[in-house]
Amino acid sequence: MDPRIVLASRSPRRLALLVSIGLDVEVAPADVPETRGAGEPPSDMVARLARDKARAVAERFTGALVIAADTTVAIDDEVLEKPRDAHENTAFLRRLAGRTHVVHTGHCLMLDGRSAREVRTTEVRFRPLDDAEIGWYVASGEGLDKAGGYAVQGLGACLVDTIAGCYTNVVGLSLPSVIASARGLGVRLV
Repeated sequence: MDPRIVLASRSPRRLALLVSIGLDVEVAPADVPETRGAGEPPSDMVARLARDKARAVAERFTGALVIAADTTVAIDDEVLEKPRDAHENTAFLRRLAGRTHVVHTGHCLMLDGRSAREVRTTEVRFRPLDDAEIGWYVASGEGLDKAGGYAVQGLGACLVDTIAGCYTNVVGLSLPSVIASARGLGVRLV
């Protein structure tokens, strides 16, 4: 019998990705502070946070496959978190316009005390943007609760020129990574 699948996240995007491949998923967000340690590289930060989230939820769901993730956007090794307001969202988009940045997602799956972990990195290049385009996007409000201040699966797709790597990673959960990690724990998701 396949184990219950528990998503250790409040992200509707992560849930939608898992449901899109036919999974029945329970949601049990982890209450883990999402802070970056002094000098901690962005990829190490997302790996640590995904692990901490998975551990916190796995303690409550014995026998379940727990899927945890943390995503961040980095440019010039600076992390762009979720913007606090429209002003900061505007600043983020100006910084990203016409440049390449990286999206790191740390994944940690846990089942019966075993874990599988991976950090997936995708390069995203924005096209050059003028102030009117940035203003249009910021006014939509879409970017306010997203790392880096944009959503590639929504209106933010208009901002992106190219993606090198896993598209679903930019949304917030690399489906290929999750499927491979689950298989490593003896669970076939597809």
